[in-house]
Amino acid sequence: MSEPNNTFPFPGMEDSEELDVASIFGGGGPASDINPFDLPAAQAEQPAVPQEQPRVESPTAHETPAEAAAPTPQPQPEKPSAPQTQTQNPVPAAEPANPISVAIDKQETQAAQTAVKSLFEKPPIFSYGSAKDDITDGAMTFEELRIAKSDDFPELGEGKRVSWSVEYGKVTKTITDPKGTTIQSIKEEIERSKVFLDGLKKSKDKSPDCLVKPRVTAQSKGIAGYKGVFTSLEEAKASDKTICLFPSGDGKVYELRKTKLGEFIAPKDNVVEFPHIRAGFTPALPLIPQSLLQQIVSFFRCYMSEAAEFEALAHILWDKELEEFVVHVPPQEVSKAHINADLRRDEFPEERYIHYMDIHSHNSMAAKFSPVDDQDEQATRLYTVLGRLDRFLPEITVRMSCGGTYCELDPALVFESLGEAFPREWRDNVKIGETQGRKEARIRLREVLESEKFWGDRP
Repeated sequence: MSEPNNTFPFPGMEDSEELDVASIFGGGGPASDINPFDLPAAQAEQPAVPQEQPRVESPTAHETPAEAAAPTPQPQPEKPSAPQTQTQNPVPAAEPANPISVAIDKQETQAAQTAVKSLFEKPPIFSYGSAKDDITDGAMTFEELRIAKSDDFPELGEGKRVSWSVEYGKVTKTITDPKGTTIQSIKEEIERSKVFLDGLKKSKDKSPDCLVKPRVTAQSKGIAGYKGVFTSLEEAKASDKTICLFPSGDGKVYELRKTKLGEFIAPKDNVVEFPHIRAGFTPALPLIPQSLLQQIVSFFRCYMSEAAEFEALAHILWDKELEEFVVHVPPQEVSKAHINADLRRDEFPEERYIHYMDIHSHNSMAAKFSPVDDQDEQATRLYTVLGRLDRFLPEITVRMSCGGTYCELDPALVFESLGEAFPREWRDNVKIGETQGRKEARIRLREVLESEKFWGDRP
């Protein structure tokens, strides 16, 4: 009789393969031996230990199928362990939030909300080029603001050519209805948005400016296809344009319109196709020194007395080699209201010297250019007249001639200021009242006094 063998008559089972008996039969002991009240504690204190399974061998050739199918009795454990409940994919517990990160987020949110609250009180700012100005009336529309600023910026005069945008922190909003939209409403709309608050939390600048920006559209730089600009009426008529613009000898611009009724020609007062130009002068040389002007004033006063008063003339030249201004007094015959001067400058050749300015006196009379001055001062350069020389502070008027067309200029554009530097400690004894009526004047005066050009290094 052969020995019993604990094997199963399953063909194809290899010797190295094992069966999990505990998984098949549900554990090693009866359920009645387990205290149900001890089950949770047992699960918490004793982790499930996998039982070692006996090796299953393949049946030998001399065993019968019945003998091979008989199960081998398994030894019972002394104290059966409680069955363990397992899942295939246990879900890990969520990690607790970092208290430091939560505190930082809360602090940033509170700081952003506090910043937004203070921003409500800041006025929006008109920003165009290098010009910036507080908008004190937020109830005005963007169109009303354009009209108010068009005097200072003529290119904003045509509303259809101007577009508006508001840049506030990280938010930029384009205005689609400038006539029906108020500036304050857009500012408040941005401040209430989540995008603005989120951007404020991340930005280092917690107090950004609300910039109201106009922009002249590219349309003003071009001209419509049915319009044309020509140098003469003949060119305009020969063209295929319906509307033609051309200059006239009277200094005006005329418009030609070609219709089925005929050709209409009329002066054009507001030529929006042309850019606005302002007359003026941009110096290419430094300011004329104050000391040089004082010398000329003293020279002119020498020809004033109680008995008689005379005019006098001086030329201010620029020395290109030494790069400085010099004064040339030409030979002249003078009277109270007339000067007859020799304008030859043999000792000051044009290769080296530039004739920059004519300056003459009107003795005790007002500093106004006379009709005789208009006839004499035709060349393109600068002209100055000094009057009221009998007074401690004389009058001064400066103008330019552009081919015989005159434009009066601010003397500070070509002359150094008459002011002198003063010790800074002088300000300590000057106190400005804080009344409401003087507030704006105080602010303006403070800005002037804080300018570096008013500080001297002298004790």
